[in-house]
Amino acid sequence: MTDRRDQPSVRLTRADLDALPNYVPGRSPADLARELGLPEAIKLASNEVPYGPLPGVVEAVAEAAAGVHRYPDMGVVALRQAIGERYGVDPDRVATGCGSVALAEHLVRATCLPGDELVYPWRSFEAYPIIAATSGATSVQVPNDAGHGHDLTAMAAAVTDRTRMVLVCNPNNPTGTAVRRAELDRFLDAVPDDVLVVIDEAYREFVTDPEVPDGLSYADRPNVAVLRTLSKAWGLAGLRIGFLIAQPTVAAAVRKVVTPFSSNAAAQSGALAALAQADEVRRRCALVVAERERVSEALSKLVPGVPASQANFVWLPLADRAVEFGRACESRGVIVRPFPGDGVRVTIGTPDENDAFLAAAEAALG
Repeated sequence: MTDRRDQPSVRLTRADLDALPNYVPGRSPADLARELGLPEAIKLASNEVPYGPLPGVVEAVAEAAAGVHRYPDMGVVALRQAIGERYGVDPDRVATGCGSVALAEHLVRATCLPGDELVYPWRSFEAYPIIAATSGATSVQVPNDAGHGHDLTAMAAAVTDRTRMVLVCNPNNPTGTAVRRAELDRFLDAVPDDVLVVIDEAYREFVTDPEVPDGLSYADRPNVAVLRTLSKAWGLAGLRIGFLIAQPTVAAAVRKVVTPFSSNAAAQSGALAALAQADEVRRRCALVVAERERVSEALSKLVPGVPASQANFVWLPLADRAVEFGRACESRGVIVRPFPGDGVRVTIGTPDENDAFLAAAEAALG
């Protein structure tokens, strides 16, 4: 009998995934604190809001935990109804998932066959190329403009007969830049009706520029879908719940391909409690925005070309110095998010956390 251990290894996974970068989460602050011998480290790498769960969320999650031996409502009826009431749409236009990133993946799955094209800006959300590759779609990356924002004219020109979906990240992660209404109007008018345009608005609640449109104002267009998340401003990053609003046929297709029961019971209950705290969310977002402006002003004195941010983070276009800067910040107990060769994204934290980061930035760049 042949010993199978002597046979050449047989590949069991797709070879094309070898070239795919891994999604990089923010480093553990506990690990860094132990490494440096500090009581704690500061994490400004994952765009979390630093003010804790919203009132009522912990209690709602605890109550839901008593029933974890039962499956959650797969139809997510109560949450879809609440989202519909809050945003003025019928629940049949709403789909939920494990964060907005999962819904982006489900949209690609619902629109693209192998070889179809997915157009998106770059640099943008680092999950986009992973989503495209794992769905069998062909990535078409359109470079950002000189101001680190979307080049919508070039994106429209990149659409071909093979394009099935276009992603517009507004505000853009990781650069914080935002597309304004006039240019988005022109772009949507230029995209063919049979191409789905997905406006990814994970950071919508932090937008203060009145010229940056609410994507839901376009949601009546047949070929527009809007992504939102409850991970950021709504403080549910650890529960992973997001939603999309689109035409009923698009939302129904997503609900058909979504992983069954992926909106778990705790997430549904926590989301319902969070949505009842809109006033507190606005208050917290105002705190973030005030700190964003303070941090941006200080950084502009250290780094030329820092773009104006409409999100809860700022972007430092440090290019080849990005990794070095990230290490310098970590040496002082502050975790940021470097993108090698491009820049560094820094989440806005509490005033004390931001002061610690600015001191680290001054030491590294001043």
